[in-house]
Amino acid sequence: MAYNLLKGKRGIISGALDENSIAWHVAEKAHAEGATFTLTNAPIAMRMGKINDLAKACNAEIIPADATSVEELENLFSKSTEVLGGKIDFVLHSIGMSPNIRKGKSYGELNYDWYQKSIDISALSFHKMMHVAEKQDALNEWASIVGLSYIAAQRTYPFYTDMADAKAVLESIARGYGYRLGKAKNVRVNTISQSPTKTTAGSGIDGFQSFYDFADKQSPLGNAPAGACADYCISLFSDLTRMVTMQNLYHDGGYSSTGISEEVIEMFNK
Repeated sequence: MAYNLLKGKRGIISGALDENSIAWHVAEKAHAEGATFTLTNAPIAMRMGKINDLAKACNAEIIPADATSVEELENLFSKSTEVLGGKIDFVLHSIGMSPNIRKGKSYGELNYDWYQKSIDISALSFHKMMHVAEKQDALNEWASIVGLSYIAAQRTYPFYTDMADAKAVLESIARGYGYRLGKAKNVRVNTISQSPTKTTAGSGIDGFQSFYDFADKQSPLGNAPAGACADYCISLFSDLTRMVTMQNLYHDGGYSSTGISEEVIEMFNK
């Protein structure tokens, strides 16, 4: 059911690869709620996914951009305001990639060149997006910016290696720029710490399925699916959450607040 929560709002949604992507669900729900927006992803990711199908369904223009490039982000924001006919009301940063994880490197064996790429792609790109938006004065007052994070920014998960560091940087950037943009234009900046989710990127992490099952048993509500995370993003883009900023918001079925569940205890008693 749609409520016109984003009627008249303009946005930029990054990171939609295919139907499993959280960003894909966000785009579909933003469209249903009355928003207009552009879609963006790195050119290499666009060749791998189905973003053209999503653009057609949402009547959205695609603007390719490498989020690590300030020049390409400048084009993204300037062209988006031109295409959409005005300043931006919401931005979704759904970007993350670790070459070390892809190559199976443990935390003590990281390739540092790849480590820097992980930080640049997954975290510094968030800073660069807001830097460009601020310099271009591309955001409307009370705009909302959301980045997708994970609880490994606060707790240790050995399989998450350098992505845990990247998410910690991402959340710090949200606080730093949240203060700056809040003072300047009442712009809100938050991160959502989502349950393990069966996206194309997430499923590529070694041991993902085992941890997915564990988290599902640990959480009193179970793992939050991608569609539910999209609903949460929409609520943060809407005017209903105007006073929420600089927060890392857990969307994980209660996992982050549960010490141990009865289901997990039963696993060890078998």
